[in-house]
Amino acid sequence: MDRGKAVMGSGRRWAVDFNDHSVTPSSRDIPDPPGFTRASQDQDDSSLSRQKKDAEANWKAQKAWEVAQAPFRNLLMMGFMMWMAGSTVHLFSIGITFSALWQPISALQGVGKVFEPYKDNKVDLLAPKLLFIALNLGGLALGVWKLNTLGLLPTHASDWVSSLSPCSGGGIFRWGNSSTLVRLLNVV
Repeated sequence: MDRGKAVMGSGRRWAVDFNDHSVTPSSRDIPDPPGFTRASQDQDDSSLSRQKKDAEANWKAQKAWEVAQAPFRNLLMMGFMMWMAGSTVHLFSIGITFSALWQPISALQGVGKVFEPYKDNKVDLLAPKLLFIALNLGGLALGVWKLNTLGLLPTHASDWVSSLSPCSGGGIFRWGNSSTLVRLLNVV
């Protein structure tokens, strides 16, 4: 043999031939045991992958509902903070009120991005999205209510014209001071 030539005829010095050239029966010639077929093993793999996909879809649906219910906790926290701020107009109450207005607006603008990780053919995101939108609209309504209790919503003609007397009656939306905005503008 020449030095550097392959033993088995390939370009390598050490080579292994995995082809079975023996006359003894191979494992392919031995029949499968009773109750076992190679097709059932393939079916088990497909059912296992189907179970994994179903489990992943269930997990995504559960997480989508958790994300949809998250504004409720924010709603309770913001309501408590507004109650603690009181009904007088000062920097703290105005800051909390505008925060209560800004958070739902920014959350409503990003509904698609919030639920994007949970998109799947098997997961219905319509109900979680509707709940998310409804809770954020509730937070927005809470902020508008707080603006009204502070008297910063112009709901009466005297809020626009300083020569008119302030409204003394309490209509549906008249829970706060009626002409606080006009009084603030007249001071400046």
